[in-house]
This record gives sequence, structure tokens and C-alpha cells, in this order.
Amino acid sequence: MKVLVTGGAGFIGSNIVKLLISKGHDVTVLDNLSSGYIENIKKWIESDSISFINGDIREKESAEAATKDQDVVFHLAASVGRQRSIDDPIIDSSTNLLGTVNILEGMRKNNVKKIVYSDSAAIFGELLSDTIDEEHPQNADSPYGVSKLAAEKMILAYTGIYDITAVCLRYFNIYGINQRFDQYGNVIPIFAQRIFSGEPITIYGDGEQTRDFVNVADVARANMLAAEYSKGTEIFNLGSGTSITINRLAEMMQDIAGIHVGVNYAPERPADVKHCKANSAKAESMLGFSTSVGLEQGLTEYIRWFSDNR
Repeated sequence: MKVLVTGGAGFIGSNIVKLLISKGHDVTVLDNLSSGYIENIKKWIESDSISFINGDIREKESAEAATKDQDVVFHLAASVGRQRSIDDPIIDSSTNLLGTVNILEGMRKNNVKKIVYSDSAAIFGELLSDTIDEEHPQNADSPYGVSKLAAEKMILAYTGIYDITAVCLRYFNIYGINQRFDQYGNVIPIFAQRIFSGEPITIYGDGEQTRDFVNVADVARANMLAAEYSKGTEIFNLGSGTSITINRLAEMMQDIAGIHVGVNYAPERPADVKHCKANSAKAESMLGFSTSVGLEQGLTEYIRWFSDNR
């Protein structure tokens, strides 16, 4: 199978590339390296295991060239994060929505039949229940959530008009190897950075808020299952179906690292979600997806990687 991975030098994308290569697929990566790292895929470029295009999905020529002769597009290239989108909503929207349109147009012109879209639970906005299924109202309350939801809706519109099939995977909290520290990033690399810098972890609020963390290896496998899914266009929530308090997460990470830096508490941030857990029953029943990496195992692997790649 010939596949394009947009954002394939990034955290999740590079893990999908790794799995695709192991399965013997012909992989092309399109990435402008604005948030991805060439180190994540360098060995595969040097060994000619993949084709790499240094290009931007916001440029229709790059999108059209990259989608040529592909069977499936794994679309991960995005401007990611609530606060990042608040700071620069124009880059967020131009990347997440207009960039997606460019990819879809490239697919249409090049007769590519399938897209697997990396979506986000940010599309739900303020949560009305602790456990979130696909039918939860979509009331995105940040430019990031709006742009990801708009891209999802655009993809679904294309499947209704053109001969394209889509599987949209709405991610909850993803963590794992190749996830580097970023001030806008996920709580796990932020905590790891503080631990290995010898600085106390900052927790906003009382730390009893809960999150659903799923390992990137499981996410990569879910993308493969989505590519192989043959029953038409579908949307799936993707999480572990379990949750942990932020206090317990901080404790676990310090214990695993063997470095105890303590915790400082700061005022709760406006609009922070209190509790969040994915209902992945639909993905389990229709995709055959279930998680295989427990949180302690995944954190142990990640902290070892983070220590070696600081």
C-alpha cells in the first residue's frame, strides 16, 4: 500500500510511520518541520525506507504533489493546542482548515480514495458528562477546537460529494516516545521537563481533575485499523477508557524517574475541564481497537526515552 503521512515527522506521525514501515508499506512523509523533528524520521530517510517532502499543507502545490499516486492519506499535520490557537488563531485556522482542504483537493485531483484524519477531543468544548462518546455535543470553545471540528466537517462533506472514504479518530490525551517538551504541549512532557530540571511540578487547581491517557503505540495501531476499515466513512473517539488524577500522575512520574521534586499548586485556569474519559466502545466493536500499553508501562518507557533525548 502506498501511503502519505502528513505531519509524519511529528510525535504521533513518526510513530505511525514506524508502524507502516514495519508492515512493509510504501511511505511518503509531508512535513514542514515547524513542530516536527527530522530526528524522528532521519534514519528512514537515510536508508531510503521513506520518501520525505519538506513542504507545507497550506501550499496547494505541495499538497497536490504529495498526494499523487497514494492509496491512503494519514492526515496529522496541524497546529496543535488550545493556548497556541488563542495566541495565533490565524495560523491555527489556515493550517487546520485550509491545509485540510488542500489535502482533500489533492486527493480529489489525484483520485486518492481514503483519508484517516487525526481529530481531537477539543471539538467537544465544555464537557457535559465525565465519559465522552461520539454523540456528545460538539461545542468547541477555542480556535483550535473550532478548526479541528471544521476540518472534520469538511472531510465529511467531501465524502458525501466525491468518491472519498474517511475515518476520523478523535484523540484524547496521547503520550509516548517522540513527544518533546513544548510550552503549549501535553502535561506529561511538561512534568518530565520539570522533573529532569529539578524544579517542582506546577499543578493548576487541586490536582483532582482527571484525564484519559492513551499511549502513542496504541494510537498508531488504531490508525492502521482505520486504514483497513472497509465499511465506509466513520468517526471514532479514541482513548484508553480509563482516567487518572493529575496528582497521581505527578506522583507516578516522579516515582518512575526516581527524582522527587515536589508539587506547587497554582490557581485553577479558566475553562479547564475537570474530568474527562473517552468512551471507546464504538472503536472497540467496529475497529477491533483496544489498548495494549498500560499507563505505568507507557510512562516508564517514555521517561527512559525523555531522559535519553533531552
